[in-house]
Amino acid sequence: MKIAVAIDGSENALRAAKHAITLAQHFPGTQLDIIYVADYDKAKDERLLSQSEESLLLKRKQKIDPVLELAQDANVRAKMTLLKGNPCQEIIKYVNSEAMDQLVIGSRGLNAFQEMVLGSVSHKVMKHVNCPVTVVK
Repeated sequence: MKIAVAIDGSENALRAAKHAITLAQHFPGTQLDIIYVADYDKAKDERLLSQSEESLLLKRKQKIDPVLELAQDANVRAKMTLLKGNPCQEIIKYVNSEAMDQLVIGSRGLNAFQEMVLGSVSHKVMKHVNCPVTVVK
């Protein structure tokens, strides 16, 4: 079984990762694919605010490492996939091309009006991937 979890360093993403790890523990031999998308628009802002390329990489590493450690502690086979671009498009493209059996993604908890105006990565992704999606609040 192949399970993917999309993370961005937020608390909701961490909860989604914990759920994905729990799922993976229930299916022996499962490969957990941890997806992190470096958003080009945000990356420009991060680069301007950071003092160096190394500090930017360190910030990204601080978002990813806790999830990798959780998977390792749970004896779940996990691999990290770093993508660049628009999070919605990149997650959809990757999950569909890798034929994932399940995607777990966090939700920001927008109300109906905010979601209508701003959109939601989790909402857009779940409409376009070819596998079941679990949205974790």
